[in-house]
Amino acid sequence: MRKNLILVIPALLAAVSCQHTKSPFDREVANYALVDIAVPDLSGITDNGKEVLNLYRFAADEVDAIYWEQYFGDKESLLGGITDPVQKTFAQINYGPWDRMTGKSFVEGYADCLPGAGFYPADMTREEFDAWDNPDKNSPYTLIRRAADGSLETVWFHDAYKAHIDKIADYLKAAADITIKPSVANYLLSKAEALRTDHYYESSLAWLNMEDSKMDLVIGPNEVTDDQLMGIKRSYEAFVLLKNEAHTQELMQYVSRLGEFQEDLPGDPAYKTFQPGAGSNIFSCDALYYAGKANAGVKVIALNLPFDSDVQRDRGTRTILLENIIRTKYNHIVGPGGRILLESDYAAHLSADAFFWNIVFREVAHGLGVKETVTGKGSVEEALGNTAVTLEEVKANTAGVLLVSMLQKHFDIHHLFTKEDALATFFASLVRSERFGEGTVLGRANIIIYNYLAEAGAFHRNPSGQYSLDYKKMESALSDLTALVLKTQATGDRTFAEQFEARHGKLNANYDADRMNLGLERIPADIRFNFLNN
Repeated sequence: MRKNLILVIPALLAAVSCQHTKSPFDREVANYALVDIAVPDLSGITDNGKEVLNLYRFAADEVDAIYWEQYFGDKESLLGGITDPVQKTFAQINYGPWDRMTGKSFVEGYADCLPGAGFYPADMTREEFDAWDNPDKNSPYTLIRRAADGSLETVWFHDAYKAHIDKIADYLKAAADITIKPSVANYLLSKAEALRTDHYYESSLAWLNMEDSKMDLVIGPNEVTDDQLMGIKRSYEAFVLLKNEAHTQELMQYVSRLGEFQEDLPGDPAYKTFQPGAGSNIFSCDALYYAGKANAGVKVIALNLPFDSDVQRDRGTRTILLENIIRTKYNHIVGPGGRILLESDYAAHLSADAFFWNIVFREVAHGLGVKETVTGKGSVEEALGNTAVTLEEVKANTAGVLLVSMLQKHFDIHHLFTKEDALATFFASLVRSERFGEGTVLGRANIIIYNYLAEAGAFHRNPSGQYSLDYKKMESALSDLTALVLKTQATGDRTFAEQFEARHGKLNANYDADRMNLGLERIPADIRFNFLNN
């Protein structure tokens, strides 16, 4: 077994050379800044630990292969048919021939991306799905396919991707054999079994119980954001992480206050009754490797897992802050972009610390509110369908910054940042995130928030294109919007959710001008990685 760490994402090795013939895709690729991410200090990791990291990486590579199949299909048939190297890089960034910010095809011969991506037959409608009597259809872990007679049938993920999953399980078992941490071995063996059966409850508990390891592997089908047809099916992804133990201890003081944070949320108490299990925790980590959905298009900077509401109730959740990626996005995008977008008095309130804490509480907010409707309509996801994931992102963003704005109630943090810092930094991040577009859940959620704030008069855009902010109106509007989303989730009002998203989820008149201003200053929309070896 190799002893050296190889921590470079293969999909990103085709970085665009500065010496090439001009391509029509130069601008699109430049929208994802190629950034070097140094590997954190591994001097405290034993040789066995480094071998475990290698095995994690190998498992993640198999996840990457699964995700290509899951989202698009045959990776080599696509990339092999593209002659423009810049266009090929763009396809690698997007894991397919569709621009993730628009859903539009950029490769000849491919139609635009379907709302259901690769999870459903291209000709299947919601009505056909709803009328189909099959209990497995609603599992997050089944694909829907056409049988030989044209009827619908389910295929479990573990059957569809068996060859890759067998390899992943072998890597996890090998890592379990050499780790010196019993909690890690238990998690890895439990996860291997879960991947082979698509039953994840026990492995989620094992992951939450794994608190004494410096390293972490988040792996499996997690996010549902690719399924914009039904909002059910989960995409495979993997993160290889190294825990910052000192920062983790600092963050853990906030976990015991989750009940208070829940009470701080606006609206009817009946709409915020969910109490995460007592085992919830917060980790600070540096990312060593992304694969699959995690590496496609816009890169996440924090996690709140597991999504299983039964696990959340019984044990809680883990919030993971990806500190090196958070810093990178602030330094490359949010800070520079905010100084362009905001008038100087408001740009003076931009703060890397405020950005970090906005992200912390955005993830905490995912675990608050309700998971089951109070009207007997089942889970929020079942009741709201494909609108659920967008509204959840709206709630997390607005509730998160509200909680940060109210932190002074519980902690003395004036030395870190002020409420105005939190709101100004949030707004700068909001406007830059609109660039993700209507075609993405994150983009749509941020567009909704922007339009709602605009209606409330929370900001003014002057003729030069810079914004001034009304902090009181902004805080009030964020409170109202949070309460509205909490009510919609709790009541399971899908009709209202669809109408609300249709009204507020359209790009505003300022979008093109903001995008142009940021583009002229070469502020990227997001990043792609070049992870450096130590």
